[in-house]
Amino acid sequence: MKAVKRITEWSPEERPREKMISKGAAALTSAELLTILIKNGVRGKSTAYDIALDVLKHGGDTLSGVAKLTFENLTAINGVGPAKAAEILAAIEISRRVASAPLEEQQTVYSSNEVVSLMRPILQHLDYEECWVLYLNQSNGIIGKERVSLGGVRSTVVDIRIILKKAVEKLASGIIMVHNHPSGNRRPSQSDIKQTENLRDAARLFDINLIDHIIITKGKHFSFSDEGL
Repeated sequence: MKAVKRITEWSPEERPREKMISKGAAALTSAELLTILIKNGVRGKSTAYDIALDVLKHGGDTLSGVAKLTFENLTAINGVGPAKAAEILAAIEISRRVASAPLEEQQTVYSSNEVVSLMRPILQHLDYEECWVLYLNQSNGIIGKERVSLGGVRSTVVDIRIILKKAVEKLASGIIMVHNHPSGNRRPSQSDIKQTENLRDAARLFDINLIDHIIITKGKHFSFSDEGL
């Protein structure tokens, strides 16, 4: 049996950690990034890189797929014990929390694409629905970004009173509702359309404009505003 060539025996420019230090994390492949998290292989059988490739395979060869793996899914992979699984899940959660953290500097949004760029990292990997609301001032600056509900695989129910209470407290002039469809279907359901109409009509009573309702799926989105709805 051919001996496994350890990563320390690779040329320096091929080693993931050294490559990241010299070229930056963005230069690494998904497998190389996972290799750094996994650290060690199985003695005499596989390297950390081999295990990283296996983890990617279980995630459909995408990091978004890996983000959906559970602790049990990960520990079922040969070479991934509880410690390594925990580190992978921790890295995924850190990425998600960074994406959903309160805004340190006021951002402005003028198109659905800008909103999607802001919210896709938070929503696209979820296997259940979450609904978020962006609160905007008169200059389209985001003065708040909050999750208002989470639900099941097919739907989530929003409380319009809570959304408008927060909008009034923040003195918001406009709001944008954003939620995901885990099914991958970007088209709004009848429930989505009804909730949008109800929120729009209720917001008008407080002189607040529902600027858009955006549905995000993996690689696609639907904007009520862009579609004239």
